[in-house]
Amino acid sequence: MHAPSPIQRRVSRQIHVGNVPVGGDAPIAVQSMTNTDTLDVEATVGQIRQLEIAGADIVRVSVPSMDAAEAFGCIRQAVNVPLVADIHFDHKIALRVAELGVDCLRINPGNIGREDRVRAVVSAARDNGVPIRIGVNAGSLEKSLQRKYGEPTPAALVESALRHIDHLDRLDFPDFKVSVKASDVFMAVAAYRDLAARIEQPLHLGITEAGGLRSGTVKSSIGLGMLLMDGIGDTIRVSLAADPVEEVKVGFDMLKSLKLRSKGINFIACPSCSRQNFDVIDTMNQLEERLDDVRTPLDVSIIGCIVNGPGEAKESDLGLTGGSPANLVYLDGKPAQKLRNDNLVDDLERLIRDKVRDKQQREKDTIARSV
Repeated sequence: MHAPSPIQRRVSRQIHVGNVPVGGDAPIAVQSMTNTDTLDVEATVGQIRQLEIAGADIVRVSVPSMDAAEAFGCIRQAVNVPLVADIHFDHKIALRVAELGVDCLRINPGNIGREDRVRAVVSAARDNGVPIRIGVNAGSLEKSLQRKYGEPTPAALVESALRHIDHLDRLDFPDFKVSVKASDVFMAVAAYRDLAARIEQPLHLGITEAGGLRSGTVKSSIGLGMLLMDGIGDTIRVSLAADPVEEVKVGFDMLKSLKLRSKGINFIACPSCSRQNFDVIDTMNQLEERLDDVRTPLDVSIIGCIVNGPGEAKESDLGLTGGSPANLVYLDGKPAQKLRNDNLVDDLERLIRDKVRDKQQREKDTIARSV
């Protein structure tokens, strides 16, 4: 029910990672990366499926050896989400995963070595319709740039990216995306802003090695939020020392807060105070856990008292305002019924799921009428 995002996104060339469009007018994709041993096919497939359930658009898998490349082929056959193979230095691994159905190659052309090796990788990518992701990281800059700049800087990150881009430009291969990640928020933001003005390709955003679940979420939200507010960014990864599923959840929450993606429930909830007529914090914790499977966009406000409750409820698909002796539920901005505290969470979950089903049915009816 809320207004669309006022953010004007940077216009970029569109590429496709599997069936996911990246850049142009496509939605910003949320990405994560497996942290299992790629050779353990069962564990890696299991983690990817959990990421799929969480809503990940794209998943990256590290492929450090030829044995891992063969395992990657088995993994590729077992999952549906597009997979990016993360490869460093060995061009033969890139050639092999291209044969095995990879959806994107994360490889820096300048690190592969001889020109004939770069040409072979680009040819394999072109023949198989596979884009390339150039991934620059402040922690692994080329030695020549370390000597030139003395330490990682935004200019050093951008120069590294442009060096790698030059290899692809010379081979007339424009289907790539670029990241210039740093763990320092200011460095990453400055580098992305500079690069965004220099190239037309999509940008993959990330604050690398951001930290644990809480600190990494905060750091990533600040850094990526600044760039997204500028309209910069076509895919994002929230790098957390945590379960990769949390990266996906935080990524979607970030985009929802900026009205750039609408997947799942957007909760509006008060921090609670002595005016609350029900336990707001416990109610929210239970609702978020119970409704984690919902993918239909829905605005739900949970406010503990009548001060801000009605105002928020009138702007939500479903709103709850604390009251005594009963709490008031709003549906589509209008008072609908009252709920007592005895079975509050159960009743709210039922109403929210009813609302989700109604919204899904309306969308199906709209599509049917347009056919």
